[in-house]
Amino acid sequence: MAFLALAAAPQAARAQAAGVSDPLNGSAIETLRVVVVNPGPDAAVAERVADSVRRSLALFPGARFSKETFDLQLARARRTAEVGAIDYGVKLGSAGGVDVEVRVTLGESAATREGRGRLAGDPNAGSLLLDRNGTYIVGKFDTLGLYYANNNSWYGQPGPLLAGNPLVQGQPSGAGYRDWAEAYVHYGVYGITPLSKQVYLYGGLSGITAASSGDELFSSKTRTHTGLEDAYVGLVGGSTDASGNRLVYNLSAGRQKFTLANAFLIANTAANGHDRAALQANARWAADNLVLAQVAYNRLRLEAFYLDPDELPILDSGTRLAGINAEFRPSPDWMVGVSYVQARDGKTAYYGPTGTLAGVRKGLRVYDARFSYAPAESRQGPFGGAEIALQENADFSMKARAGWAELGYRWPAATWSPSVSYRYSYFSGDDPATSAFERWDPLFSGGNGEQWVQGANHFKVVQDSNVIANRIQARLKPDPRVEIVPQLWTFRAAEANNIGGNPALSFLNSRDYGREANVTAKWFVSRKIYVHGHLAYTQPGDAVRRALPDKPDGWLSVLMFLRYAY
Repeated sequence: MAFLALAAAPQAARAQAAGVSDPLNGSAIETLRVVVVNPGPDAAVAERVADSVRRSLALFPGARFSKETFDLQLARARRTAEVGAIDYGVKLGSAGGVDVEVRVTLGESAATREGRGRLAGDPNAGSLLLDRNGTYIVGKFDTLGLYYANNNSWYGQPGPLLAGNPLVQGQPSGAGYRDWAEAYVHYGVYGITPLSKQVYLYGGLSGITAASSGDELFSSKTRTHTGLEDAYVGLVGGSTDASGNRLVYNLSAGRQKFTLANAFLIANTAANGHDRAALQANARWAADNLVLAQVAYNRLRLEAFYLDPDELPILDSGTRLAGINAEFRPSPDWMVGVSYVQARDGKTAYYGPTGTLAGVRKGLRVYDARFSYAPAESRQGPFGGAEIALQENADFSMKARAGWAELGYRWPAATWSPSVSYRYSYFSGDDPATSAFERWDPLFSGGNGEQWVQGANHFKVVQDSNVIANRIQARLKPDPRVEIVPQLWTFRAAEANNIGGNPALSFLNSRDYGREANVTAKWFVSRKIYVHGHLAYTQPGDAVRRALPDKPDGWLSVLMFLRYAY
């Protein structure tokens, strides 16, 4: 049927890698501490300086960490009187985010006034180009090398599972052991300069060169690609009144990365693979254009955005999203949030149970509400959260639903600081017995395997639509720089009608998609070097076995990469 081939396009666009190449960037900040390393005899002076640095950083727990942005915000903090030197460290948090510690040394900063960096004549300044009177310019150079292997990818039957997929080039990986290699280099320059005492202008410009070679999931073609990545400008500022109330604002526009809340709705704002290479390395994140306005007042955070994602040209849906988001922390442990997203444009097609066109993405409206509870990093105890979302469309009858609930417990003082959690998630399918279209549109959800890439292998076959997933996950830290994350998954279809998913699985004779066990290891060797690996095995369920012409095999995948940031 013609509609089955057409339906493969959005499926192909989402069957890509998790965002694992830089696990710190984009992670939620769990704690932000400012420590004065030489407080001296006057504790009041040290506390005043520390508080000034906090205000200059303009960050709150729950915000997303970005190395480039944080380096620029640190430049603002260097202008604080009596700050002689300032540095920071980032480590894995207890709940999957990051803990940031800013270390301040009191003293005079003559070097900053006179200027330091390569442009100031210092050949040993590393990536620092200039730091003078509040102007801070830094270079970026990251490189990554990745090895990926599969045994029986696509359950050993790439033919039916990739039929009609426009990403296929040459002979993709399939039955037996196949492997490939990827690499990329990300290079650029970022800077910030004061316009006034409280307002700063900042921006970034970067490019990525990527390459792939071997029998990849969709292609056996060797490819290289160079393209623009970041290209944005922004204004950031804020103030603190006599009562200590903090107001922070940030306005930006251009090519940049964007994650809405916890990645449930929006995370993968750029596509990889095909002619761009680096499918699994997931090198690119910057949208074609993001206009973003953010305001934070004490524990309340508001943002409004307009998003044009950077999709693959062969799969470009023309989607344009606009939305608002609000988050409030009634206490340091609790967060509540709501979001509204509207598709101002988009030609992604929605097909009804008979294969007829039900409508397109343009006109989609998404309503979302969520909460989370996470105790302070040093406290033993439970953690959890939940989220519900509804989708409708202004142009036709649509009522899709999604949600999740998670409950866990952690022991931060125990050996290896273990935590364990259970998460249930639901993404509706289209019920043929109702008149409304009910299949959930995953938009640009994703992030990484601990967020909304549900299953290292399974996600490549079934994305976050018409699926019910159960996940048991643990976190173990044998060393402060090492984290091990094992997961157990089961997957079921919400409806037997699966039109809009993988064409080979359009009509299901069982709801059982399958099961997966995987384990991820992360090693932060230093601020510059990161090593990552995963091992995953996926067993096909009755739904897959009955849909494929031959008996499917279990799918084993292995990944290893090393990332170096200069």
